Amino acid sequence: MSKKLTKRSEDYSKWYNELVVKADLAENAAVRGCMVIKPYGYAIWEKMQAELDKMFKATGHQNAYFPLFVPKSLFEAEEQNAEGFAKECAVVTHYRLKNNPDKKGQLIVDPEAELEEPLVVRPTSEAIIWNTYKNWIQSYRDLPIKINQWANVVRWEMRTRLFLRTAEFLWQEGHTAHATEAEAMEEARLMNQVYADFVENFMAIPVIQGLKSPSERFAGAVETFCIEALMQDSKALQAGTSHFLGQNFAHAFDVKFATKEGGLEHVWATSWGVSTRLMGALIMTHSDDNGLVLPPKLAPHQVVIVPIYKTDEERTAVAEKANAIKQELDQHNIRVHFDNRDNYKPGFKFNEYELKGVPLRIAIGPKDLEKDQVELARRDTLTKSFVPTAALTAEITQLLNTIQEALYKKAVDFRAAHTTSVATFEEFKTVLKEKGGFIAAHWDGTEATEEAIKKATKATIRCIPLEGDLEAGVCVFSGQPSKQRVLFAKAY
Repeated sequence: MSKKLTKRSEDYSKWYNELVVKADLAENAAVRGCMVIKPYGYAIWEKMQAELDKMFKATGHQNAYFPLFVPKSLFEAEEQNAEGFAKECAVVTHYRLKNNPDKKGQLIVDPEAELEEPLVVRPTSEAIIWNTYKNWIQSYRDLPIKINQWANVVRWEMRTRLFLRTAEFLWQEGHTAHATEAEAMEEARLMNQVYADFVENFMAIPVIQGLKSPSERFAGAVETFCIEALMQDSKALQAGTSHFLGQNFAHAFDVKFATKEGGLEHVWATSWGVSTRLMGALIMTHSDDNGLVLPPKLAPHQVVIVPIYKTDEERTAVAEKANAIKQELDQHNIRVHFDNRDNYKPGFKFNEYELKGVPLRIAIGPKDLEKDQVELARRDTLTKSFVPTAALTAEITQLLNTIQEALYKKAVDFRAAHTTSVATFEEFKTVLKEKGGFIAAHWDGTEATEEAIKKATKATIRCIPLEGDLEAGVCVFSGQPSKQRVLFAKAY
């Protein structure tokens, strides 16, 4: 397969799909709408997972695991949640196959093996978890409960794209129970901040924290906090959400606790999650026409060493030096890979690691041994320099930090250049068509206006920013009073 990618300027969607496949991140599975995450792609996800897991545990959360299947009656208990996910549900109705008597080797559903109650394959786990919490919670002494699970979920999407939208995907979902409304709201805000910190500090992607409009809230939530990012094609991507669920699920599953004062009250709840969609955000924010560009903090290999030689004697000498460099970098906790395969030429390896987004590449050959130096190439800028071996570890340590910061700044600058305040709907439509990005516009707060703007432009309210311009004004569409500007954009 050719390593050359379609240019982003020619066909952004095709560029993205080609990059995911050619960089060995993922591929389409035999199951419609599902994906196989390949080792290199999964290694990046594991880095994300590990860092997020540390952050969750640092804020007092524990990991647990709940069933994949949710009895239909439990799923229906919270009406808004059930209605919100009903069209995306996969449902198990039978528990056995049998041989087809009319065609040897073919299996058919055994009509006598119908389940007493259908099982929903979880699109989210609130129902099964809150049914469980009912058994765990009797007193205020049992609260708070702060649980996270790493799991897969199924949402039967009709239009799918690797990482961004698939029928099955990986995620984490936090589910917490609290004695007071204030404590639950604080938790929802905290976890949204945790997501923002992770995406900005590890993924090098700037985000805007905000609230979802009522029509965009999670099904069953009283309030949904979110982090929104802007991709290189000027479309927005929801990178994470944290939901204040009020007492909705506690009422639905009758989860009450005895208070200190001797009363009986329903529990307050939150849920929050991010998914392998973050992989899509990582790809689309930083990558270029040559392939993937990875922030050093999440790169499986921060440095790759490519040897250059012609004879067996040169190969041995170069390998000895490369292994010494690798050992020293390992001791400084720098993730380094020495590619000593002898069935691929250096040029092939250069292209491969450029496509895979390895932040730094070391090339070393016989002439470099003589001069006690290496060639060091940056993936983000595609620049090269010669570095004395004695200064290499310090240079690499500094460069990894520099690259991380440079990627973030580049994304911040792009977002700033593609965020536009507008005063009229005509201006709104012109900016959306000619420039895209985030459009800061006044909105009258009604669902009718929100839907009318969406119908006319395909732009949605991405978030109501928690910080920013709180000036009053008039709605760009209806002319009615508006409390503040909100962010519109076309989105994934």
